This record gives sequence, structure tokens and C-alpha cells, in this order.
Amino acid sequence: MRKVKVMTVFGTRPEAIKMAPLALELAKHPEFDALCCVTAQHREMLDSVLDIFHLKPDYDLNVMQPRQTLSAITSKCLTGMDGVLESAKPDLVLVHGDTSTTFAGALAAFYHKIPVGHVEAGLRTYDKWSPFPEEINRKLVGTIADLHFCPTPSNRDNLARENITQGVFLTGNTVIDALQTTVIKEFAFGEAILNDLDYVNRKVILVTCHRRENYGQPMTNIMTALRRLADAFPDTELVYPVHLSPVVQEAAHQYLDGHPRIHLIAPLDVREMHNLMARCHLVMTDSGGLQEEAPALGKPVLVLRRETERPEAVEAGTVRLAGVEEEVIFRLASQLLSDRNEYDKMAHSANPYGDGRACRRIADAIAWHFGLRDTPPEAFGA
Repeated sequence: MRKVKVMTVFGTRPEAIKMAPLALELAKHPEFDALCCVTAQHREMLDSVLDIFHLKPDYDLNVMQPRQTLSAITSKCLTGMDGVLESAKPDLVLVHGDTSTTFAGALAAFYHKIPVGHVEAGLRTYDKWSPFPEEINRKLVGTIADLHFCPTPSNRDNLARENITQGVFLTGNTVIDALQTTVIKEFAFGEAILNDLDYVNRKVILVTCHRRENYGQPMTNIMTALRRLADAFPDTELVYPVHLSPVVQEAAHQYLDGHPRIHLIAPLDVREMHNLMARCHLVMTDSGGLQEEAPALGKPVLVLRRETERPEAVEAGTVRLAGVEEEVIFRLASQLLSDRNEYDKMAHSANPYGDGRACRRIADAIAWHFGLRDTPPEAFGA
């Protein structure tokens, strides 16, 4: 029997964290010829994830340039994928989420009349400007895709409202699969300060802030609130791995430099980030992935955005939407740092995002779609 040639395409660190476990799962199945193409939309941060998962791409477009624009990323990915798809001729292209790589990869496959599978399908804010450009990217990919792998029932329901009901599978999120590989009880950090922190007697807050829609006044508000928290709670330590974006670097150092309990460090690789998250007290972030990962590790999350496309965690009680106003951020964080009951309610809530078997469900769904198994995959939560 001819193998089904399945190509995973990704280019950023968050995509790699969620797609690497899937690429490795597909490679285990004898019915698949598993290929991997990276665009390197993020170069250094992507490479660190590839190294950790021991994943070697078959194709590397290497598109990253300093201060690259969205148009440049999209056009380079789109034209670069032409040669890859002509050479590899996959039976299915898998893209993840909502990046420029995701959109360009799906569009290139469509132009070559190759079916597309969308991993982490169905997330929506219904505001095309937030997150920007992700909301439109994922909606466009949803229109192109033939297979839709939804992490949660609400993601599936979002697609149904758009009349997308065929080829839809409820799988859970592959990031929960990744945590099973990366979190280690006895872990030594490469960043010295992380080994020296007292995670038992101090309240370590993990911070990330990098989204484009937070550039400008929102980021100023967030940074000011973070410094106030460090001043107001002497038993806290803030650890902020600062994104490589020059805009983010400038804001972080302008507002947070010089405080003895605010640690501005270089971006962490996925293993270090996951192990820091497992040891911290609280996560404050505008990232999407951390909203899924932290609840799986029993950590409350304050989302530094006006909205989230991951409402399941808000409904479950593991996440609160803090917005981008200084006073609200400070108030909500202060409550979690001072009220143990409020903290425990969030920390002990159930994680709605997965059980560590998402990659297997996706592989089974692909096999069923191509007639290589008799039954559809079990649905997450079934």
C-alpha cells in the first residue's frame, strides 16, 4: 500500500512547540511518509525547539530578516513553498494556528490543489484587529482547509457557525502532549538566576508580553503595573523573558530596568519555559500558548489582553482576562498575591485543553480520512 505523504509546515516558536510532537507522532506510523518544512519566520527561537525535540526539517526556507514586515514574511513564505510543494508533492499539508506562515502555507497548498489540515482550528475573537494579524489568518485558513483539528468543543462550535462542519475533529491541544516531554522534576536551568530563585518561599511571577496590538500605550500600562507589583509585594520575584522584538526590548528596559526583584532575561527555550512555568506561582501573559500550558501545570493565568480566543479557560476558572489598563492589572494580580482562597480556586480548576493524546487523535483522523483505518478517531472528552 502506498504511504500517505503528510507534510507539517511551521515557522515560529509557538507553532514549533505544538507541531513538533505531531511531526514525531506521524513519523511513528508506517502508513505515513512524514515530511517537515520550516519557514524560519522566527530563526533562533525556532531552532531551539527543533533541537529539544530532535526534529530535523526536510525543507528550510530561512525567510527571517531583521525588522521584517508582515507582507515580506507572507510573500517569502508563499513563493518559497512553491518549490517545496513541487518537489515533495505531499498528499496533505498540515499548518498550525494563525501565523503568517500558517496562512501562506495553506494558500500555497491550495494553489497546488493539495488538501490542507488545520491544527488548532476554530479559535476566534471576532475582532479582525485583535489579535492582529492572527484573527484574519486563522479565518482565511479555516476557509481553505479540508481537515480541521479543534482543541475544544467551543472551537468546533465556532466553525459550525461559519458552516464548516465537514472534516472537523475534536482532538485536544497538542501543547499538552509537548508538556509530557519537556517538564522534568530535577531540572537545571541554563539561565543562572533561575536556578538561584527560591520557588518555595517566594512568589515567582512569570511574565511575557510581546503582541503587536499591545505596542504603544497598552505596553506602557502593562510595564507600569508590573513595576508597581514588584514594589508593593516584597515577597515576589518577576521573571520576564523579553521577546527579541526591538519594540518590546525598548519598552521592557525603559520601564523595568534597575529593580532588584525584576529579572529581564533572554528568551527561554521551550524546555526552560515549561520548567519555569511548572515552578512559578503565577503567570501574567499576552501569549496564547501559555494560556493553555499554565493551567495544565496548575498555575493561575492573568491574560494581558482585551479579549482571548481561548474562553474555555476563563469559563473553567483557570484564566482571568486582565486587559491592558494599569489599575485593573494591578488589582487582579494583587488579589492573587494576597488572597490564598482566590489563588487556590484558579490553581485547582480543571484544564480544558487536553489529555496528552491530541497528536495520536490527529494521526488517526488523517488515516481515517485517507481510508487507512475503519473507524474515526475518538473525540477528546468522549
